[in-house]
Amino acid sequence: MDMQLSEKTKFIALLRDESGQGTTEYAILVGVLVVIAILAIVSFRGKVQELWEAISSGIGSL
Repeated sequence: MDMQLSEKTKFIALLRDESGQGTTEYAILVGVLVVIAILAIVSFRGKVQELWEAISSGIGSL
């Protein structure tokens, strides 16, 4: 009987453990920001390419 109570107590403690919650939230946040960055780059591909060419030609003229 004591063994079952101990296992139940350990299981409840495991369910209440929130030590990895912060890391998971940061991982989700970083993932969302990466998706937003990819969507922005794909949406503005032409403008980004023009900007990149202007920067490279500016550096090339130095």
